[in-house]
Amino acid sequence: MRGRKKPPPAPLPQRHGIDAVRVRMPEDSEGLWGCVGEHLVARFGGAIGADRVAEMLAAGRFVGADGVAVRGDEPYAAGRCLWFHRDFAPEEPVPFPVGVVYRDERLVVADKPHFLATMPRGRHITETAVARLRRELDLPALQPAHRLDRLTAGLVLFVVRPEDRGAYQTLFRDRLVRKEYEAVAPYDPGVALPRTVRSRIVKERGVLAAREEPGEANSESRVELVGHRGGVGRYRLLPATGRTHQLRVHMNALGLPIAHDPLYPVVEGEAATDDFSRPLQLLARVLEFTDPVGGEPRRFVSGLRLSAWPEG
Repeated sequence: MRGRKKPPPAPLPQRHGIDAVRVRMPEDSEGLWGCVGEHLVARFGGAIGADRVAEMLAAGRFVGADGVAVRGDEPYAAGRCLWFHRDFAPEEPVPFPVGVVYRDERLVVADKPHFLATMPRGRHITETAVARLRRELDLPALQPAHRLDRLTAGLVLFVVRPEDRGAYQTLFRDRLVRKEYEAVAPYDPGVALPRTVRSRIVKERGVLAAREEPGEANSESRVELVGHRGGVGRYRLLPATGRTHQLRVHMNALGLPIAHDPLYPVVEGEAATDDFSRPLQLLARVLEFTDPVGGEPRRFVSGLRLSAWPEG
């Protein structure tokens, strides 16, 4: 089979660490669009309004492969590519830094803070770990090899060179990365640990919390008690699978909900997910794997600590 043709490079630099959007003009067998402007209005007018599309064209916001601004009255040409930068809605800055645990010519291993999304999604675009690191490290091609939940802190592996990304993504897809998490949750001497928890977890689009239901297990977590003080436990969590909210769901099912969790056991609402004073007490502490490019063993340990673990 012939491989898919590689798209042309963007003529626009990144803005706030975010790539320009590429628009490829589709075939128009019915002759719906006589000019570029008509197509752009049809494509984006429903979302931002025809007047806003016209304003962007007048301001030279849409450019061709040569980087030259496109006029709205230019003839429509199927297959042509245009680029533009989206208007970013204001985002509340996450007041915690992204730490760099390790960096070489292939990898950046970052300590993502609580409340910062790994990559752009939904209302979190510029306030994401990848956008910040691209700006701070001057690495515009940087991409994450996997995703860490926004409310969870800890290690995220980023790939410097686009040609290497697939190899590192495959490690996570094939479960060849040993992940170790740390959590702070209530201590209950009646819960026998260590134990392995297996269940079927379902997460529906648009529903904040995942749920367990009867059926064949699709998730597995090892839960170990590291220590306890004054009714609070410190736990080592070793996921064998990667379902959404898996560790949070399994700890809650044991009657040990992770401290400051705004979803389990009770969904507290969206405001609680942005309360910077109450970070979810879950940390991706260790990543360990054999490097798929160089072949060497890799082990990284987070420098972050969970604030709810009592001192002493």
